Amino acid sequence: MLHADSARNRLTGIGLVSLTYLVFALLDGSAKWLVGYMPVIMVVWLRFATHVLVAGAVLFPLKGLALVKTSHWRWHLVRALMFMAMTGINFWALQYLQLTVTSSIFFSVPLIIALASASFLGEKLPAGKWIAIVTGFAGVLVIVRPWGAEFHPAMLASVVNALLYAVFMMMTRRLAAYDSPETIQYLPAVGAAIGLAPFAIAAWETPDGWLEWTVACLMGVLGGLGHYLLALAHRYAPASVIAPFLYQQVIYMALFGYLVFGDVPSAWVWLGAAVVIGSGLYLFSREQRGK
Repeated sequence: MLHADSARNRLTGIGLVSLTYLVFALLDGSAKWLVGYMPVIMVVWLRFATHVLVAGAVLFPLKGLALVKTSHWRWHLVRALMFMAMTGINFWALQYLQLTVTSSIFFSVPLIIALASASFLGEKLPAGKWIAIVTGFAGVLVIVRPWGAEFHPAMLASVVNALLYAVFMMMTRRLAAYDSPETIQYLPAVGAAIGLAPFAIAAWETPDGWLEWTVACLMGVLGGLGHYLLALAHRYAPASVIAPFLYQQVIYMALFGYLVFGDVPSAWVWLGAAVVIGSGLYLFSREQRGK
């Protein structure tokens, strides 16, 4: 059940989603480091396999079979397929792009959700929102700069990933009204681990040492925790309230990228990110005012 919409519950949702995006920044940073030592498909599978093992060990004693009980199997199956696609695309792109680039493109998700609401759900968008959406996508073009020397095809993959994640977010919100956060984060991970196992086995390369194993296991913990917190946040506050707080992730990404990989984002990335963030915040402010 969703919690009542109150000031206290909104603050709880904001706190949970803020922690969520810190966890996701650590997950992406760990994945970027790990794909330098292992095949991407293997890293993706280890992320889900360790997620299932760690989350199962913690949650089954608490929830029992209720952890895997749902009346919405088709939705969870679709989310598992999307989980595999999104994680695979993101981890592949991280081989070639800075963390701030992938996260800045990811910030177009709220714009995509607004556009999808108008296109498929019949929501009427006033001129101001349309201008914000178009401006936001222009910001994505500034980041990607397909005409520039710094362009890489992985940027287009990140755009596709943002499209998938927008749909994934809408499905999470829908399922949050029926299933527990534990079930919502666990079932898709199980489906992804099973679906990717044959491909991971075929590409298997034993990690060189304890550090690679440790980071691989850490990814599972971070992935499970992040999606649990995200599902829980949606039970406390509407998406229009918590969504703006995803933008703090660029700070975590920039800091992690600089400290671990020595990456310094270009001025174009910061400019494009500012445009996308500004457009998203405008949409959220209009949403809050009901306009």
